[in-house]
Amino acid sequence: MLLMLFQLLVVNKLGISTYVNPYVYVVFILLLPIKIKPWMVLVISCLTGMVMDSFSSTPGLHMAACVCMGYLRGFYLRFATGKDDQESNIIPNLSNKGWVWFSIYTFIMVFAHHFMLFFLEIYGLNQFFGTLSQIFLSTLFSVFIIVIGQFLFYNFSPSKGRI
Repeated sequence: MLLMLFQLLVVNKLGISTYVNPYVYVVFILLLPIKIKPWMVLVISCLTGMVMDSFSSTPGLHMAACVCMGYLRGFYLRFATGKDDQESNIIPNLSNKGWVWFSIYTFIMVFAHHFMLFFLEIYGLNQFFGTLSQIFLSTLFSVFIIVIGQFLFYNFSPSKGRI
């Protein structure tokens, strides 16, 4: 809930550029435990997107993007984690998985979220390259903020910073 308030009250008011729209509230979905049931991830993603839509005047856009990200998250985690991580109740954060792994995971998931969100927002393929550059720049800035937040709020030691 605090992440959504931070998104709504701080990040949305930054007005950095028309091409940079960071969405950091998605870290809530990223940090769900690996072992959580897939249907629970989808329900939590749906509710998270619904809350953002209700305060952003974007009916269904954030909800669709969050559900898409939550759906793809399960496939990515099955591919990118070992059997021991999948069987334990580990949270895929910077201190548990290392900054390189976490940065790649965050980039892929945030890119999927932004891709869905921005293309649904323009509702078509006109301005394809402009939208693609907006997706890429917003993804980079969002990942930067999320990784910095992980460094600030989680206990990270270089010995755990494995790839």
